[in-house]
Amino acid sequence: MIRIILFLLLIALAAAGAAWLADQPGDLVLNWGGLRLTSKQPMYLLGLVIVVAMVAGAILRALWKVPGHIRRGQRERRHARGRHAITQGLLAIGHGDSSAARAHAEVARRHAGGDPLALLLHAQSAQLDGDRDGAQRAFRAMAERADTRLLGLRGLFIEAQRADDPVAAVMIAEEALKMSPSSSWASHAVLGFCCAKGDWAGALSIIDNNQTAGLIDKATYRRQRGVLLAARALEFETIDRDLSRSSAMEALRLAPTLIPAAVLAAKFESEAHQIRRAMRIVETAWLAQPHPDLADAYSHVRLGDSARQRLVRVETLAAKTPGNIEGALAIARAAIDASEFAKARAALEPFTAAPTQRVALLMAEIERTEHGDSGRARAWTLRAVRALHDPAWTADGYVSDRWRPVSPVTGRLDAFQWQTPVAALPSDKGNAIEPSPFEEAMLAPRRVEPPKESPKEVALEPEAAKLPEAAKPVEAVGAKPTEPKPTEAKSTEPKPVEPAAPTAQDNAPLPAAIEAEPAPASDGTPAPEPAPPPAAESTPPAPAPLFRSRTDLPKAPPAPIPAVIPIIRAPDDPGVDEDGAVDEFAEQIGPPKAQIGGWRGFLSRLGS
Repeated sequence: MIRIILFLLLIALAAAGAAWLADQPGDLVLNWGGLRLTSKQPMYLLGLVIVVAMVAGAILRALWKVPGHIRRGQRERRHARGRHAITQGLLAIGHGDSSAARAHAEVARRHAGGDPLALLLHAQSAQLDGDRDGAQRAFRAMAERADTRLLGLRGLFIEAQRADDPVAAVMIAEEALKMSPSSSWASHAVLGFCCAKGDWAGALSIIDNNQTAGLIDKATYRRQRGVLLAARALEFETIDRDLSRSSAMEALRLAPTLIPAAVLAAKFESEAHQIRRAMRIVETAWLAQPHPDLADAYSHVRLGDSARQRLVRVETLAAKTPGNIEGALAIARAAIDASEFAKARAALEPFTAAPTQRVALLMAEIERTEHGDSGRARAWTLRAVRALHDPAWTADGYVSDRWRPVSPVTGRLDAFQWQTPVAALPSDKGNAIEPSPFEEAMLAPRRVEPPKESPKEVALEPEAAKLPEAAKPVEAVGAKPTEPKPTEAKSTEPKPVEPAAPTAQDNAPLPAAIEAEPAPASDGTPAPEPAPPPAAESTPPAPAPLFRSRTDLPKAPPAPIPAVIPIIRAPDDPGVDEDGAVDEFAEQIGPPKAQIGGWRGFLSRLGS
């Protein structure tokens, strides 16, 4: 509104000035060389002079700005080339082309050296090539600038981790955390370092900053703060009892199912003779996840109890999670201490078919303590060597004998879980890994089925009598059985005795009962062929035997067992080459036969 009013005032003043000039008497004369201009109206001549002056000024100003426009155009073209090189270089880094990324980084450095993305491209290409010195120089250049300082610190932190320099990495992370408290990677690194050196106050302050910055939600904040307080309580248990007690109670309030906090809090409540409260603390954590430390704390919740009283208390706790192996193990342990071996056996009986290491060791202790049977105890100990592994505190593949607040591998807070380690899974058939049908078919033994006998089969040749056991040739249906010839000799060759095996040989024919042949008709009329029996619906018909035993020839007496057990060759074993290995040096190698040339060679090749 003010601008409109000022514009109208300027127009009014200009109109008033023009009217005043027009009202003034006199002539306006302009002499310039041979040019003479005279006007009775001075306003027109003055306007012409002003217009000419404005045009001349515009031309001079345009000529003055031409070098600036040229420089600006060159700068814009260089910037466009640099942007294009940055884009192509980042794409090359994305698909892993290190040579193209390096070339585009050089182009971007020449045309857009001050661009932050050019520095990032140079650092990324150096990392892709494995040039750590070049990457560190690029990240240091980025850290010296205000707009890319945090990005440069992040790159230097990664390079320090790759160089296995934790001190430099933590220093860089602390500097980045001071600059930006909401940086998740910096807070994660500093938090892990504070937990590693036992600076629980610094770790708690970092957790508070993360919750204030919105990096974690309220439930995660309560859990992580409870973990840190539990770790501080465990560390100061023997140093500062008051601080340890207060930390354990606050950790239990924030995370009631945290096992270390529940165990320590129950211990403090038990020492203060708060038995019911200690039992409620353990029961709450036990319902979330049964653990042997919870069972031990529950059994010793009242100091001075006998072993039988502890057994009754453990049975009460195990009844809250029926079928759980931790409850059975706790009952067995308390029963052994109370010399109730029958209860210990009954508790472990459901798990003895596929025992874990703790189950096998407890069974060995039962056998040794109850009966003094060292043989059975040794057998259970040997089973424990190959038994399934029990759950343990595991984090990122690292197995620890005690609970820790952070993972020693990645520094992640609250990483340890009570579970079976993945690397300790059994390699044989189990519930975890199921064999495929292809593997079962490959591992199964080959079985050679005997050929089936046709309904009408020709008589076998007399060479069948030379077998270890004489066999009667198969005759056609309805034919008269032939009488044995006196010239047929009995086989006196001793039958080799094979060693006893748990399973039958794969290529052995199936045994079959001797079938009775139909008697020929008395009136000479050929008997009609019997109808084939109906096939059973449930089981397939058994194949007919290859040979029939003869009753007129006695069986050969069994040969004595040889002193050397003969080696039985597998059905698919090709055996040993009887010709022996070929000596390549003894073989005469002559010169290669040359090809016949000329018209003779042509005719020989044409004939072949």
